[in-house]
Amino acid sequence: MIRWEEPAPEVALAVIDRPERRNALDAEHCLDLLGRVQAASGIRALVLTGEGSAFCSGADLGRRAADVGSGAGSAAGSGAPSGALEEGGGDSLRPAFERLLSAVVDLPVPVIAAVNGPALGAGLQLAVACDLRVVSAQARLGIPASKLGVVLGAPNVARLAGVVGTAWARDLLITGRTVDAAEADRMGLVHRTAPDAASTVDVAIEWATEISGLAPLTVAGHKRALNLVAEAAALGPDARAEIERLEAEAFASRDLSEGLAAFAEKRTPRFEGR
Repeated sequence: MIRWEEPAPEVALAVIDRPERRNALDAEHCLDLLGRVQAASGIRALVLTGEGSAFCSGADLGRRAADVGSGAGSAAGSGAPSGALEEGGGDSLRPAFERLLSAVVDLPVPVIAAVNGPALGAGLQLAVACDLRVVSAQARLGIPASKLGVVLGAPNVARLAGVVGTAWARDLLITGRTVDAAEADRMGLVHRTAPDAASTVDVAIEWATEISGLAPLTVAGHKRALNLVAEAAALGPDARAEIERLEAEAFASRDLSEGLAAFAEKRTPRFEGR
């Protein structure tokens, strides 16, 4: 579930409350959070965090494995590999997740990610879509897509590169490694730090409360202006289409099925490049 609270005047707190799955995201939770973000009114700042010891451990890979299985049926007669996902097939997460990230980016008030613990894969992409990030000293951040067989969508690649630069984005996306809070800070992923997970939300709410006292038209105007700057520097239609092709190719691959199976079985994947 998604909890929505108002811990201070004109400040909202959205909590991904799924600690038993380390706040992993599936389509249902993405759409729940999307609806709450879109319906937000009377606030001047939003803090986003996860319940318990994790911010968001990424996509719910158990649900994604089931989606791959359902995609296999639609692919069976098309020459696609068994267990593959066709573009527009069984994957329920991607469209809901992309809509959620767009809503966070477009919300006309600042969104602060209170990264109280691991922010991995979709979790880090969600944190990057936020305007500001408060990170616990114990947090771990990364996008292990290359360990699963996934290619990020064009907006997510562009946002990550915009935040950390292309050199660090290459490091994170190509290696799939996880970094600690200190290295994430050097990369530019961290705006403020908190000494531990328990205090991360408090630091973020205090910051959000400070922001809520600033001129709202100025804050909203600068957020929109910065978004326009990012859009002006974004990929052209040809580059975006090429990345979408690469993304679809990865989701229609045997390697994705193998990556998900290896994750479930807690073993090293055996990728074949097909």
